[in-house]
Amino acid sequence: MKLLLDECIPQPLKKAFPTCVVETVASMGWAGKKDKELLVLASEIFDAFITVDQNLRYQQNLQHFNISIIVLSAKTNHVKDLLPLADKANKY
Repeated sequence: MKLLLDECIPQPLKKAFPTCVVETVASMGWAGKKDKELLVLASEIFDAFITVDQNLRYQQNLQHFNISIIVLSAKTNHVKDLLPLADKANKY
């Protein structure tokens, strides 16, 4: 599975998905792209987009994109808070 981590996700979280190919928005050269453009680009290459943006579903019509969206809801976007959620996501 190919995963793309949003800019708001710390890069060290890549290690939490050892069986996946994981890239970051920055490593793809897409930093600063608007959500719609980012999702169009990501859907051409990746299977899933991981973010902490709770409002993404209200800002974009996600049914228009051929990519799974995983929203991690934690107290902060620090690795220590996101890691348990990444572990849960790995089980699916």
